[in-house]
Amino acid sequence: MSLKIAAGVQVPADLVLVGYVSGAYGIHGWVRIRPYSADADALLNAKKWWFDRPDVHRVDVIQAKLHVDDVVAQLVGVSGRDAAEALKGTAIQISRSHFPALVDGEFYWVDLIGLEVSDLEGAPLGIVQDLMSTGAHPILRVAVVGLQIKDKPARELLIPFVDQFVKTVDLQARKITVDWSLDY
Repeated sequence: MSLKIAAGVQVPADLVLVGYVSGAYGIHGWVRIRPYSADADALLNAKKWWFDRPDVHRVDVIQAKLHVDDVVAQLVGVSGRDAAEALKGTAIQISRSHFPALVDGEFYWVDLIGLEVSDLEGAPLGIVQDLMSTGAHPILRVAVVGLQIKDKPARELLIPFVDQFVKTVDLQARKITVDWSLDY
């Protein structure tokens, strides 16, 4: 793992944005975290988080646990509700090396962003820009390449990330093959 320097601090180069502080939790300095993933294992398992404010810096986690759809955490150096509330809006990153291992056929969303999406015949449809959760299943947000019309935003395809439509994901080739068309 390579490191970069930010404000005199060695910062891991493999940081992944995983959530943000949405406010205080209780009166003893705990923070409420809104994770960007429905599965918050990375937040729960990592004992070192990286905050973006005021400068990029490491924060040590004393304990973290799930609370409804959020993660609540006690952090070193944060005592009292006012200190926790002051962190509201702070982005949280975690070193990729702290992510739990995946079984074959599973992917982290962050690994899919930027992959080329093609139909079953190999014709390019676009590039994965993001994923979103609908509760039932994730949705690939694919920006259609080459179809941007003057002064209009690029067209976007919303493809359900289910076996019926997503046929292959090849992380090595950076390509996803789908049973989908520009007409849909």
